[in-house]
Amino acid sequence: MEYKTIKGKQMNISSIVIQVKPENYDSLKDELESSGVCEYHFGDKEKGKMIVTVEGSGVEEEIKKLVQIQTTQGVITADMMQSYQEELNEAIDELEKSAQVPPVLSDESMDIRDIIYNGDLKKKDFQGGV
Repeated sequence: MEYKTIKGKQMNISSIVIQVKPENYDSLKDELESSGVCEYHFGDKEKGKMIVTVEGSGVEEEIKKLVQIQTTQGVITADMMQSYQEELNEAIDELEKSAQVPPVLSDESMDIRDIIYNGDLKKKDFQGGV
């Protein structure tokens, strides 16, 4: 699979597992391939499962494509399984290359029992505030 960026914009690619009746597999595979909504990669006709990918410039576009697949006549279920975001992976790469990790986190001789946690989850308001 090729990961792309469109004119400097974020590019998302996600895999979707689709469940269909085995007797509808070939016709749905052809319909999905010709729809332009997704790209078929592989599947198991006997189990009625297929794997496709969708691409989009953002999550909203991918969700629209997922819903289009889910509402296709003969599709039993279609669930997004894995997503790749160009922008996110670039940020992770930058973070991994940076030397801004506190030395205590890189010190393998540090005994975990000596780490003092100053947070308090019991007093945390998980409904949007602290």
